[in-house]
Amino acid sequence: MKLLRIQIRSWTASFRYPGFISGFQPSLPVPPLSTIYGLISAARGIYTTPSDTAAGYIFQSKGKAVDLETIYELDDTSLKAGMNVVRREILYEPELFLYLNNLEFEKDFKAPHYPLLLGRSSDLAFVSSVKVIDVDLKENTRIGGSIFPFKTKGLYGMLQALPSYFSEEIPRKARDTRPFYLVESDFSGARLSMRPIMSSEPYLFDDEMNWGIYLHYAKDIS
Repeated sequence: MKLLRIQIRSWTASFRYPGFISGFQPSLPVPPLSTIYGLISAARGIYTTPSDTAAGYIFQSKGKAVDLETIYELDDTSLKAGMNVVRREILYEPELFLYLNNLEFEKDFKAPHYPLLLGRSSDLAFVSSVKVIDVDLKENTRIGGSIFPFKTKGLYGMLQALPSYFSEEIPRKARDTRPFYLVESDFSGARLSMRPIMSSEPYLFDDEMNWGIYLHYAKDIS
């Protein structure tokens, strides 16, 4: 099986918890699937959903930090702006390996139509490589740095209800919100507490990177 592998890097990333509106703003450890399809839509320049391509990904970062952020809140009636300072958690030097089964998207990531973001508008990202690779199913592989459907055999991790993608109309609506395991992993082995999970279940295997890939298909999230 052939997959398109896109390596994306940034200086910072931040993925908002759906339930946090005010106060301290923590970041999810890995991007939700809706962020991935937003990223693909930006690269293609057109609205993209799971029906257009299956998607899998591995996400890592070198660390976490908390910064102070000033938010200006504009009153629609008086046009006066109020100021609010919040503490926001950011992921430092993130790296995303994105896997797509639609090889036609290769040209879009080599010349993206719109800026690519790993989270918020300040988290500008860039494509460092685009490559078509061959993958096969393999047992006893290292997996992590991604999200997996709840009740996936042999997995454990943070459990969070997340949308799979958002609607195109305004206001945008969350589509197919359901529970996922968020499995954070450091494949470099730099942090012993963040080792990948060894799974006996068969996964698509990237031989060059030495890790397993879970592809999210439209039939799985429809």
